[in-house]
Amino acid sequence: METETKRTDKGVLLKGIKKMGVSLLCMFLGPTLLYIAFSNQEKALYIPLLIVGIIICGLALFFAFKGLKTIMDSMFN
Repeated sequence: METETKRTDKGVLLKGIKKMGVSLLCMFLGPTLLYIAFSNQEKALYIPLLIVGIIICGLALFFAFKGLKTIMDSMFN
């Protein structure tokens, strides 16, 4: 009977950390764009900045969950 040692897959872990880094960048960029959009409601770029800010905030959540799942897969698969 052979015992299998479980080890963290470093390549997959690195991919997960990169996704978390993208998420962190989006977590700062999205709210900043939303703040700029709400501060300048009378300007022409209000609607495009608002849409881009909301999309980037959504991407932050997406990459955070995707990165956590990838990190967990590297440790437990």
